[in-house]
Amino acid sequence: MPENTNTPGRSRLAKLTKQHRIALAGVATLGAAALAFSAVPSDAGTTTTDAASTAKVTYSTEPIKGVKASVTDQLAGASLKTEAIQAKADAKAKAAKAKADAAAKKKAAEAAAKKKAEAARKAKKAASRSSQRVKLQPVAATTYANNLNGWINHALAIMKQKGIPGSYYGLYKNIMRESSGNPSAVNGWDVNAVNGTPSIGLLQVIQPTFNAYHVSGTSTNIYDPVANITAAANYAAARYGSIDNVNSAY
Repeated sequence: MPENTNTPGRSRLAKLTKQHRIALAGVATLGAAALAFSAVPSDAGTTTTDAASTAKVTYSTEPIKGVKASVTDQLAGASLKTEAIQAKADAKAKAAKAKADAAAKKKAAEAAAKKKAEAARKAKKAASRSSQRVKLQPVAATTYANNLNGWINHALAIMKQKGIPGSYYGLYKNIMRESSGNPSAVNGWDVNAVNGTPSIGLLQVIQPTFNAYHVSGTSTNIYDPVANITAAANYAAARYGSIDNVNSAY
């Protein structure tokens, strides 16, 4: 006989979903668990609960302490390692800076020494050029003609150096009166000649006077024109103030 699909009870069961069936199974399980718990004596249930509770606390506490200590140790070790790395880096940087400073100081010292040496070289070169210029441009010595004009000018130059007064005219007029410009002239007839000391040369100077008023740097020969003029001018300056003041025998 074919199934009657219109049966009310079967139709409702068929309509139960999978979720409904799982829910019913859960309710059944909970009921069974409740019956089992109620069957256990009250004191036994207390003991079991306390023991379980104590075991849980002991079990859960120890691992947490161990983990905390381990993490702390790891962090401390990591911190020390970081500090060591940083200290090493700082030391390396300090050493590098010291090396760079020393190199800079050495470079500055070398530059200063090079500059000083260059300045000394330039100064030496300049001094050498100056010396060469002096050697290449010597001061020309003044020359005088070997005549009356030259003798008077030469004597005037020496008199100027020695501070002996006199002029060209003062010398010339007295020379022309005394010897007519002859450096070898000798007076053999006056009182000086009678006394053995004749007047000699351009300005007719006796030997004792020549010796006493001789001008250093000139010849010691009384006949030398320049030596004779300067000695006579020196004597006239001492006695008359200047050869220019002499207008007659002196």
